Amino acid sequence: MELDYKAIGKRIKIARINKDFTQERLSEIIGISPTHLSNIETGTTRVSLSVIVNIANALQVTCDDLLCDNVVKSSVQFQRDIAHVLADCDEYEIRVICDMAVAIKETLRRDTQLRKRTYEEQD
Repeated sequence: MELDYKAIGKRIKIARINKDFTQERLSEIIGISPTHLSNIETGTTRVSLSVIVNIANALQVTCDDLLCDNVVKSSVQFQRDIAHVLADCDEYEIRVICDMAVAIKETLRRDTQLRKRTYEEQD
């Protein structure tokens, strides 16, 4: 399995912005150059495990927070992401988003059943 370095970089950037750190400040804290951090955030360079741990510690997030797009068992993080999306919504927005989520879930499950039948018919 190839890691999605763009997704890791995006999560690092979001966590950095949420912590109100500049790239220069974070890179200084973790001991890498601002250019290297910029390349990590854009996914143009591979990030080492030790740098991920240093970034997570500096931003006070978990490594799971940064890597969840690459981990199969990461529903807890995505549930937190959904809660964060909903945090500033009014009641109408929450209702619409909920309706959309229900419709998407129903479509995904229906399509899963269709895919299973298609594969069974091919065998």
